[in-house]
Amino acid sequence: MSNNTQVRTRFAPSPTGMLHIGGARTALFNYLYAKHMGGEYVLRIEDTDLQRSTPEAIDAILEGLSWLDIPHDNEIVYQTKQRDKHVAAVDKMLKEGTAYKCYCTTEELAAVRAEQQAAKQKTMYNQKCREHNGTLDMPYTVRLKTPHEGFTTWVDAVQGEIKYPNKELDDLVLLRTDGNPTYNLVVVVDDANMGITHIVRGDDHINNTPKQILIYQALGLPLPIFAHVPLIHGDDGKKLSKRHGAVSVTAFRDEGFLPQAVSNYLLQLGWSCPSDILSREDAIKQFDISGLNKGAANFSTQKLEWLNSQYMMAMSGEELLAAITLFLKTKASDIQSARLIKGLPALAKRAKRLTTLAEQSAIYLVESPVQPNEQAQSCLDADSIERLSKLKEKLLQTNDWSATTLDETIGMFANEHGYKMPQIGKPLRAALVGTTQAPSLGEIMWVLGKDETLARLGDIA
Repeated sequence: MSNNTQVRTRFAPSPTGMLHIGGARTALFNYLYAKHMGGEYVLRIEDTDLQRSTPEAIDAILEGLSWLDIPHDNEIVYQTKQRDKHVAAVDKMLKEGTAYKCYCTTEELAAVRAEQQAAKQKTMYNQKCREHNGTLDMPYTVRLKTPHEGFTTWVDAVQGEIKYPNKELDDLVLLRTDGNPTYNLVVVVDDANMGITHIVRGDDHINNTPKQILIYQALGLPLPIFAHVPLIHGDDGKKLSKRHGAVSVTAFRDEGFLPQAVSNYLLQLGWSCPSDILSREDAIKQFDISGLNKGAANFSTQKLEWLNSQYMMAMSGEELLAAITLFLKTKASDIQSARLIKGLPALAKRAKRLTTLAEQSAIYLVESPVQPNEQAQSCLDADSIERLSKLKEKLLQTNDWSATTLDETIGMFANEHGYKMPQIGKPLRAALVGTTQAPSLGEIMWVLGKDETLARLGDIA
């Protein structure tokens, strides 16, 4: 590739389902490398599988990429709209003799396969029509005239030199009998027409690469640089799948992960990321293909949760409220929203996911008069109510309404009267938020404010 050529990468998903976390990582790596090199990152939807491709899947892919903030340059390219270019490429190869028409029927091909299998040979086309020069009035496929001798070799930017003996490569079909082009052909034609200079993709595509290189050569096209990244594995060392938990991008969103955390964690799966937390700007500055790893990366939900918690703790109350709104069971009023903004940063120190944070924040959606749950109600016996009445008098005299001072005040009150902290804490939480499972008492009282705290105690005591 010329030094003057602008780097152009692409992400080319098939719209047959949700955006898998592995696909999202591929998109991110392509995006970061293009931006690092001052180039362009483009998106191509490979929708040629008409039976499995759906508009819903396209929407899901775009939604996932948008959530992760991986924007593409220029308009989206849809593979089905490039069919004329695919067919023209086949016509060119037929004309130049690098491809040929194959008139073998399905039954004939099946018989050849059965014979090869019986002889324990590799199943390949027997090249019966390879040197056929005539034009028969019958259905045909178009096959690539693969070289018999030598090797197809390339230096992979991640894996190093890879070499395939040509005798092991089949005369692959380029055009089916129904006139539809095949995967390897359309990928090459589209990548060439889109000016793709670097193809960063999963190493499950390595077996396709020699076939595609031969098509590039048959069409007289310059080769892009290939970089095959190992797939993501689960903690058990096996390919990441649904048995390991969430695998689609939208599932991670729905399970309470922040897009920044997911995106940052993807950086650590296959790239020598210099730190656990890296801003997008720094990632663009530092990302390079040379830092991609040869070995498979193991996905850890525990590590992602830790990373998610770090991002949550760094967020303001307003940011946290916006992030958990999707998970709140009821819409917060203005007063409730104000309480959430005050209380969420402290709650975020004890939560790993937004879903958990939303559940914990329910205490600040409770309104007067508080209706304690069954467990909390059992804490509000006559003795407990008497203790709360005494505490209320103490709190009336408290001017510094900070969480720390309030905790100290409650502690001194307990010592003065010889109470154990559970004798105060459980009924106090029950009276203020209707549950015994809640954060520090001073924190709750600070969030509610002095007037609301005393009013709720007054309702009980």
